[in-house]
Amino acid sequence: MQNYSDSNQASQDSGDKPYRDLEVTDEYIIREFSQNIDPIELMWHRDDEDRVVEVIDCGEGWKFQHDDNLPIDLEPKSIICIPRHEWHRLHKGKNKLTLKINKYGIRTMDGNRS
Repeated sequence: MQNYSDSNQASQDSGDKPYRDLEVTDEYIIREFSQNIDPIELMWHRDDEDRVVEVIDCGEGWKFQHDDNLPIDLEPKSIICIPRHEWHRLHKGKNKLTLKINKYGIRTMDGNRS
């Protein structure tokens, strides 16, 4: 599986990512996945921080999958908790998907958050 996080992704304006960040702050990211995305781009990955993800808008059929679990359907106002370094992925649906990703800091080696 691929280790994949915001901190090691290409810059916001490059076309190398399967999503587009609409708004980025220190606390959260508003992220959009296009209806035209190739499903192969939605790879298993993990992030360097704990996250709580809120679904703002989604088309029919979008799903989220934690490692070793079956995919779950996404719908507006769904909340997903993703612990640091847990493998996870999205499954493409119809139309676009818009998420608010709340970031909770990168933990240091001693377990404290930076």
